[in-house]
Amino acid sequence: MDSDRDFELPGTPFDATIAPPGDKSLGHRALILAAMAEGESVVTNAPRAGDMNSTRAATAALGVEQAADRVHSPGIADWGSPGMLDCGNSGTTMRLLTGAIAGSRTSATLIGDGSLMRRPMARLVDPLGDLGAKVSVAPSGTAPIEVTGAPLRGADVSLPMASAQVRTAVALAALSAAGATEIDSPPGFRDHTERWLAHLGLGETITPTRFRVLPGAVPPLNLTVPGDTSSAAFMWAAAAVSPGSRIVTPNVSLNPGRTGFLEILRQMGCEVTVSSGEPVMGDPVGTVTVEAADLRGIEVGGDLAVQALDELPILAVVAAAATGPTAVSNAAELRVKESDRIASSVALAELAGAKAEATADGFAVEPMVGATTNAATIDARGDHRVAMAAAIACLVRGTRIGVSGFRAADVSWPGFGDVVEGLWS
Repeated sequence: MDSDRDFELPGTPFDATIAPPGDKSLGHRALILAAMAEGESVVTNAPRAGDMNSTRAATAALGVEQAADRVHSPGIADWGSPGMLDCGNSGTTMRLLTGAIAGSRTSATLIGDGSLMRRPMARLVDPLGDLGAKVSVAPSGTAPIEVTGAPLRGADVSLPMASAQVRTAVALAALSAAGATEIDSPPGFRDHTERWLAHLGLGETITPTRFRVLPGAVPPLNLTVPGDTSSAAFMWAAAAVSPGSRIVTPNVSLNPGRTGFLEILRQMGCEVTVSSGEPVMGDPVGTVTVEAADLRGIEVGGDLAVQALDELPILAVVAAAATGPTAVSNAAELRVKESDRIASSVALAELAGAKAEATADGFAVEPMVGATTNAATIDARGDHRVAMAAAIACLVRGTRIGVSGFRAADVSWPGFGDVVEGLWS
């Protein structure tokens, strides 16, 4: 696929069924837990995209063998010492492995590409330090992260933010600690890890925000990773902004911390139907159908903004197709993603033909009255969600859109451009 790509989509109604790639959040967790387990695990449908490949490469450097869907590990007690661990563009890889390595017998320096090396990592230091971990970051609060495995102790860890990645890093370290650890934080996080550890007998939920980790050996896994909710969101958005359209996405993750965008679409007027399937390690899975309707602007903030954080850039595009303004708040975390996603969301709304402005912790979108007829371009700036949202913006703008650096979409969904163009086939 060329790095630059033009989109000029039909804009007529479509009715399609699309299975998104395996969920990245779950895929990272599955591969890292399989790497911690001694023996062979089977992990099916883990995506073969940039971020996941960073986790594969990093765990391979620790001595974990991988072939197709099989992961064979000596177990965390016998991980090798790799020196430098390159996490590519994947913050999930970096944060989760920092926690796992902290309780191992090895040490590593975790680095990444230019974008990842600018992202905040200091938030790991104090919570892991509560367990006795030896973790340090650069004076700027960013990578490189120096981790030296050490004997850990159970502790009561209170986090100031609702971060699933920080909670998971602490939980993975706590599995190797002497004594139980309790983790608490504000609500709004995705509790994939908590559900999985409880399913494995390695933890228990105390309250909706407090989880107790019971230290022990991770057993080999045998699971199929469900479809990625955040990737499916682009398909849902395409249907939402295309009058008369319908999209079905089977077997996607329906973790309550991941379904905020579906609630937003409901509030904006879309018909959303969810049918439950077989849970994966205690985590809900199901099929989602979204049908277009007359969209109305809404206010998105609080827990709903947190639960839809990754989908807020594509929300900016959907908001451009609505009647009335949309305002997003409580989303300051967007500033420190792969790009400044508050600025990117504003650019995407404008690309789709709306007026938009950044606010202190979000953005506001005011749809324009009347058709936009001139073609437009946008630079994805290495951010996969910006590249993917720009392709959907073509449906709202109604004219050709050129995306510079569209290859960034491969991080989440290799072939995404062809999938979008194939909705009408």
